[in-house]
Amino acid sequence: MEQTKGQTIVELEHINKSFPGVKALDDVHFHLKSGEVMALLGENGAGKSTLMKVLSGVYQKDSGTIRIFGETVENMTPKKAQELGVAIIHQELNMCQHLTVAENMFLGRERKKGLVLSQREMNEEAAKILGSLSINLAPTTIVGTLKVSMQQMVEIAKALSTNARILIMDEPTSALTEKEIEEMFRIIRQLRSEGKGIVYSRHALKNCSTSSTA
Repeated sequence: MEQTKGQTIVELEHINKSFPGVKALDDVHFHLKSGEVMALLGENGAGKSTLMKVLSGVYQKDSGTIRIFGETVENMTPKKAQELGVAIIHQELNMCQHLTVAENMFLGRERKKGLVLSQREMNEEAAKILGSLSINLAPTTIVGTLKVSMQQMVEIAKALSTNARILIMDEPTSALTEKEIEEMFRIIRQLRSEGKGIVYSRHALKNCSTSSTA
C-alpha cells in the first residue's frame, strides 16, 4: 500500500482497556504519520506498553477504533498487524540465541525449496536488508554471540523483512551505551527518511538530547 510522507497512517480513537482491578487505558487518542517519529513518554504503569500492544494485536481493546492506513480494523491480532505493516520491537528481545541472524529474521517464514530450508536464499535476503541499514553483520552469525545493541539491530532488520511500515520501539535504548544509542538513532533517522512511521516508547526523557536529532 502506497503512502505519502505526512499521511496519517495510524489512528487510535477512544481506546479503552481494563484488566482486573485496573483501567490501563481511558479514552486514549493517538495518531501517527508516515515519516514521523513519535515519542510516547510516561512512567512505568502509565499505559504506554498496553497501548502499543493494542496497536500490535497482542491485547484486544475493550472499546474504541483502530485505523491503519485508513482501514478500520476490528479484532486486531499479531498476524493481522503484521499483514498491515505493524511491527513491535520489545524491550525484552525475543530472539533464539542458538540460531543465526538470518534464521532469526525469517523464523516462522523460512524460505524453502521443496521440503528443504534454503539457507542460501535466507542469507542473501538478510544480507541485503542489513546492508540497506549499513549494519556490518554477517547473516550466518549466531545471535547469542552478539551484544544486546546488535541484537536490537537484528530485530529492526527482522521487522523490515516483513515489510513493516510502522515500527514500535519499546525502551530501545535502555541497555545501550552512548555510542550504541547514536547508532540506533542513525537507523531511526534513516527509517524516517524512507517514510516509515516510528513510535519510540520511553519512561523518561534521558538521552532525548540525542533523540532530538532523530
